[in-house]
Amino acid sequence: MSHRVPASQLVELALQTGELKPLERGASKRKGGLGSGSGRWHGRTDDRIVRPKLSVYQETLEIRTPGRGFSDVTRKVAEVVSRSGFETALCTLFVQHTSASLVIQENADPNVLRDLGDWIGELAPESRRWVHDDEGPDDMPAHARSAITKTSEIIPVTAGRLALGTWQAVYLWEHRARPHTRRLVIHVAGD
Repeated sequence: MSHRVPASQLVELALQTGELKPLERGASKRKGGLGSGSGRWHGRTDDRIVRPKLSVYQETLEIRTPGRGFSDVTRKVAEVVSRSGFETALCTLFVQHTSASLVIQENADPNVLRDLGDWIGELAPESRRWVHDDEGPDDMPAHARSAITKTSEIIPVTAGRLALGTWQAVYLWEHRARPHTRRLVIHVAGD
C-alpha cells in the first residue's frame, strides 16, 4: 500500500532544506494549482514558491577493465565531483554498455567481491546453453549478469564529496572474460 504525502508537507520540507525558496513579497502573483507552471508550486495565491535553477556538470570517462571482475572507480568519480565545484548535489553514474554494470559494495574485504563474482557466475554460467553467443561463450552470460545488476547508481554529494559510507566503494563490474574499455557517464546536478 502506498502512502501519499500531502503537497503542503513536501513544500515545507523543500523550504527547510533550501530546495525551494519563497518569492519575495510584492512580486507578481499567479493563480494556479499544483503543477501549474514549470518549476513552480502554488498553494494559495499569496504562497507562491519558485524553485531555483538547477545546474549540471557532466564528464564521460573511459575505464579500461582487466577482464571479468571489479574495477574500483571511486577515486575517478570523486575527482569529477571535485571538478564540478558543487557542495551539495546528486551524482548519477551510468555505464554505457550491456555487458558491464555498476555496484556500490564493501571496499575492505576482497572476499566480498570474490563471493559476488562466484554467486553471479552460478546464476548465469557460461556452461548453460545460450542462443546468443556471437562473441563467444561469455557473451550472453555477460548480458544476463548485467540485466540482474545495475547500469546506474546515484550518490549524494555532501560538502563537495561523495557521501559514501566508510566501507563503500563504487565498482565497475566487468562481466566479459577479456579486457574492455568501458564508458562511464558522470552527471552531477546541484545548485
